[in-house]
Amino acid sequence: MIDLNLFFALVSFYFVMYVTPGPNNAMVLTSGIKFGFSKTVPHMGGITIGHVLQVVLVCLGLGKLFQIFPLIQNILRIICALYLLYLGYKIIGSFSKIKDDDSRPLKFYEAALFQLVNPKAWTISTMVASGFLPTDEKLIISILFISITALIICPISISIWAGFGSGIRNLVKNNKKKAIVEYFLAILLLITAILIVIDK
Repeated sequence: MIDLNLFFALVSFYFVMYVTPGPNNAMVLTSGIKFGFSKTVPHMGGITIGHVLQVVLVCLGLGKLFQIFPLIQNILRIICALYLLYLGYKIIGSFSKIKDDDSRPLKFYEAALFQLVNPKAWTISTMVASGFLPTDEKLIISILFISITALIICPISISIWAGFGSGIRNLVKNNKKKAIVEYFLAILLLITAILIVIDK
C-alpha cells in the first residue's frame, strides 16, 4: 500500500518543482499574455502529458542513460536554451501586432515534444524516480501512483502562470506598457536559457 506521507511529500515536491520558474512556465506565461488562458490550455495539456510520459520512461530506466552518457543531457540543455533565446527574440515587438503576425499558441503535441529537450523536466523526472519510487511496491503500481499525481498537480501549477499572463494581457492596453512586458519576458527567457546552460 502507498504510504500517505509519501503521497503528501510527492504532491509538495511536484507543486514546488512545477510552479517555480522554468522553460515551461516562461512559455505558458508568454502564451497567456499573447493568446489568453483558454487558447493556452492545449499547451498546458501537452506539457502535462509529455511530462507524465517522461516520468514513466525515467521510472522504467531511461534515467540510467543520462548517468552513463551525460553528454546527452548537455546537448538537450543547449537545444532548449537556443529555443528559449529564439522565443525571446520573437517576443520583442510581437504583442503590439498580435492580430497582424502569424504566431499561434503552441499545439498539444508540440508542447509534449518540447519536454524531450527540457532539462528541468528531465531533472524532475529523475528526482522523482530516485526519491519517490517505493521499493516495496510492484513497479507498475508505483509508476501509476507517481504518474497520476503528476497528472493532477502539473496542470494546477502551470495554470497559475497562464492565468497570470492572461491577467496581464487584459491589463496592458497601451503600446508602451506592452513593450515593457515584451522586454521583461525576453530578459526572463534569456536568464532562463543562461541558467539552463550553466546549471550542472
